[in-house]
Amino acid sequence: MPLSRRVFLATPLLALEPMAPAEKLLHDAVASGKLRAAVLRVEQGSSVYEKSFGAAQTSTPFLIASISKPMTAAALMTLVDSGKLKLDAPASEHLPGLDPRITLRHLLSHSSGLPDMLPNNVALRQRHAPLSDFAKEALTTPLLFAPGTKVSYQSMGILLAATMAERVSQLPFPQFLERRIFRPLGMKESVLGLRPGLKIADTAQCQVEYAEPKGVTNWDWNSEYWRNLGAPWGGVHSTAADISKFLDDFLQTRSKILTSPSTKAMITNQHQGNKPYGIGWAIYPQRFGHGGSTGTLCWANPTTRTKFVLLTTLPASVSQKSILDPVSEMMR
Repeated sequence: MPLSRRVFLATPLLALEPMAPAEKLLHDAVASGKLRAAVLRVEQGSSVYEKSFGAAQTSTPFLIASISKPMTAAALMTLVDSGKLKLDAPASEHLPGLDPRITLRHLLSHSSGLPDMLPNNVALRQRHAPLSDFAKEALTTPLLFAPGTKVSYQSMGILLAATMAERVSQLPFPQFLERRIFRPLGMKESVLGLRPGLKIADTAQCQVEYAEPKGVTNWDWNSEYWRNLGAPWGGVHSTAADISKFLDDFLQTRSKILTSPSTKAMITNQHQGNKPYGIGWAIYPQRFGHGGSTGTLCWANPTTRTKFVLLTTLPASVSQKSILDPVSEMMR
């Protein structure tokens, strides 16, 4: 089992007291056999706490699932800042065939009316369909509601937004994300899909035995197909330290990647009176952040300048109530 690592820098964290119970919860989950691996990182100002649990090191890349969404959204916002895209123009200008009422803002804030997953999602994955097939289907799939009238979590909106970026930039989206987000922020261990030299065996293995549907092997989270697909709604591999760098950019007076209006829009609720989502980010009381179905969670509090990242291998369907939320609440 790899050695864990703990780091304390500068002054002690204001919330050091919760670390002991958080460590115990994670240690107990590993000892019981329920949790295979995890990394917890909490930062406040110049103070850093980081520790790995089970079959992981702090440098181990995890498949972070939907934490990929705000990263994708931030990449799209760089195109808004450069004037190449407009948040409230019809997305059909770049996506012929899409309902003309849908805008980029709708796609990035879960209000487009598109479904989370396509009706034939399983069939597409079973035949190892490329992302272009998912995008083609998403362009014409029936909407669940009129754009802008409701909020409903939807990965297909994120996919179509990434497709817009590819068409405008003339770059594959993994390369675009690398140039616009990962490289400027120094996120050297982050990649959409797998890069040459990064093997699945070198990453944290998702506990797919707890995932739905069970018994799938050729397209589950650990498969060559899924790890290489590079789904912009959930296919990023990253480390806790890199995710913390991404969070940190939204706490700075001046972002390295976005203008102030775009930074503010991403962490501001776009749906007053409805489910609180910003542009890419989920909005929580006093915090912005996101979780992932593979068992991941991150958030930042602009008031206390606290950044929280917890990466696990246990699917959120199991770990949300037993691990992710309890540890998160200890840090508030």
